[in-house]
Amino acid sequence: MAKVIDITSRLRTTAPSNEATAPFQAPAGEVLNYTEQKKKLLFHERRQATRTILSEFISAMVVIPEKGLLKVELFDISEEGISFDIDQNHGQFAVDEIVTLRVYLNQKTYFPLSLQVKHVTSEPTEGVTRHGTVFLRSVVSEGTTDAALQYFVRFIESAGSGLRHDNGDLQAPRIS
Repeated sequence: MAKVIDITSRLRTTAPSNEATAPFQAPAGEVLNYTEQKKKLLFHERRQATRTILSEFISAMVVIPEKGLLKVELFDISEEGISFDIDQNHGQFAVDEIVTLRVYLNQKTYFPLSLQVKHVTSEPTEGVTRHGTVFLRSVVSEGTTDAALQYFVRFIESAGSGLRHDNGDLQAPRIS
């Protein structure tokens, strides 16, 4: 019988426990089923781009030709596209339809994004229809460049992790 050498005391670090390694962890003494673990890993890695959840982070509206603007809730963003929710009472866009989204930085300043709808999903428990879209990089929307779009996505991804919610913090009185 072979001799087993314990090297744990010589290891510099141990692997951190995170979602990437979570599918392969099992209680001590339990044998893992490789097929099940592979399915879990594929589920975790099925997206090609990391998405950042945007709930109530930025104001946005879609342009509905000959009708005006419709407020939407941005759901998430990635390097490839953005998804947004429309109240179910307002209908939905069709798959492959081209839409213009206005992302507002304040009440009057926005930049437009040209998007193509890739999938539409009804979310009855939330009362919305979720639209998954991809950025149309070949279309320059009124001056929005691909570089500006990439900087915006990177800003949202980096700022999203450090955001805090204002719970009515005390403000200094105005000096008249």
